Amino acid sequence: MKFPRRTLEDPAINLTPLIDVVFLLLIFFMVTTTFTRETRLAVDLPEAEAGQAEQVNQPLEVLVSENGSFSINNERLMDNDSASLRLALLNAAEQDTSRAVLLIADAEATHQSVVTAMDAIGQAGFSQLSIATRQPVDSDTEAASGDAL
Repeated sequence: MKFPRRTLEDPAINLTPLIDVVFLLLIFFMVTTTFTRETRLAVDLPEAEAGQAEQVNQPLEVLVSENGSFSINNERLMDNDSASLRLALLNAAEQDTSRAVLLIADAEATHQSVVTAMDAIGQAGFSQLSIATRQPVDSDTEAASGDAL
């Protein structure tokens, strides 16, 4: 019995597993990649040469103390609710809701009391609200003043 002579064939490489791995990697990177789309508006602000205009009316000062009590122009209110603050604001402004209101809150005041004051100002009809802040104290200045005490 004679066996047929085998010829050497080129070995075949199966590419199917390689393509599967490449597709899996592609899917993995597509799913795990985060695309950030930054939404910024380019605004070209106008320039002005004039200084700040003087206000005819002084703004109403609403103080929120550490314990949540309210004062208008350094006059303390008897009740600390929204309705009394709204009425006191209208009385202090003489029903002129076009006046500016400056909200000055203690750093230790609760967030709720500040929100209550802002809500009462808005419900009274005032549209010009400013919130007073202060510049942070440098640690060098604070350390120097602490050493002097």
